[in-house]
Amino acid sequence: MIRHLLKLVWNRRRSNALIAFEVLLSYLVLVAVSTTAIYMWNNYRQPLGFTYDHTWSVRVSMADAGGPGVAPPADQTPAALRARLDTLVRLVRDMPGTEAAAAVGDAPYVHSGWYASLDVGGKDHQFGANRADDAFAATVGLTVTRGRWFNESDEGDQYEPVVINERFARALYGRDDPVGRIIKPDPPKKPGPVRPTMRIVGVILDYRKDGEFSRPANWVFYRVHANRDAPGGPGVPRYIVVRARPGATSAFEAQFMKRLNQAAPDWSFRAKPLVLARAGFLREDLPQLAALGLVAAFLLAMVALGLTGVLWLTVTQRTREIGLRRAKGATMVNIQRQVLGEVMTLTAVAIAVGLLIAAQFPVLEVFGNVEWSVYVAGAFCATLCIIVLTAACAWVPSRLASSTDPAEALRYE
Repeated sequence: MIRHLLKLVWNRRRSNALIAFEVLLSYLVLVAVSTTAIYMWNNYRQPLGFTYDHTWSVRVSMADAGGPGVAPPADQTPAALRARLDTLVRLVRDMPGTEAAAAVGDAPYVHSGWYASLDVGGKDHQFGANRADDAFAATVGLTVTRGRWFNESDEGDQYEPVVINERFARALYGRDDPVGRIIKPDPPKKPGPVRPTMRIVGVILDYRKDGEFSRPANWVFYRVHANRDAPGGPGVPRYIVVRARPGATSAFEAQFMKRLNQAAPDWSFRAKPLVLARAGFLREDLPQLAALGLVAAFLLAMVALGLTGVLWLTVTQRTREIGLRRAKGATMVNIQRQVLGEVMTLTAVAIAVGLLIAAQFPVLEVFGNVEWSVYVAGAFCATLCIIVLTAACAWVPSRLASSTDPAEALRYE
């Protein structure tokens, strides 16, 4: 039966090529949309790693500490700025409505970020990084799964104390416990700064500062030291994160902002609730998926109309062939199955070619660093959708073909 259908399709290859191309184009668009949607949905279901309710991020704009090669004044050295910022954090922390407060390099739901790579044992590891003080984990509700968060005992450590997430721990040590291990980076392949030797003091579940739709990634927290600079720069945090007590009123933000402005009038502060920052990130991500869905829906509608019209014309042109088959004893069900079979054969050929093209997406990283399982799920959803679409488009023309009267064939004699 399949061999017979392939022969029929091949005999009408010129007219069938257009149908196959439409199906192929629709299939590739569906793979892209399905993969993107599944990727974003999988990211949304992953643990965020922190809490955002009743929490504010405060952007701190400090005074100019001088340009390159110019020594800053004594009160604007990195150590002095960190000390002053720590004083501000303590002032906010002592307010009646404050549950916790901390200093951090980049707060959750901000567009700035620090991303780096690390060569360990000949393998390159990409990761996101941040600097945080000893109170940050408690302020945003990070889940420490092994070891501990930073404390004052890390100040005199000969190595750089770090806290990594579980994903990075698995990448470095598999199932082994990473707490207490020393990370000694390989010598740099190119001239540049040498990465410090690090000691893992704790492991957190996860931390995705860019929100629910961001890709889960390796993460490293460096400690904000009082008496020494952090790796990659002076390590002066630029954000204060404040969490209010559950019973705090809406006036709490105005209260702590007033205290900050009074304590540091030469600095500027800009506060934003993390709930509003999160909503802004979601508004930025959802239109992308909505636009892809709209394009896919429009394309599928055009393909459905075009495919139905082409099949209808094809059936009309094949009246003699169908009438002769009916005259020789073919039932209406046989004719209907033949038309559906030809369309599904074309669909199968288009899907096979589409799968060969889509198989290159992970290799070329068309959608970035996406897991293979997401591509497979996207291809499966696209395959199911295109089969249903073509079958639905072929249903009415197949019914028209099955109703052809055998006497219609005599008009062509």
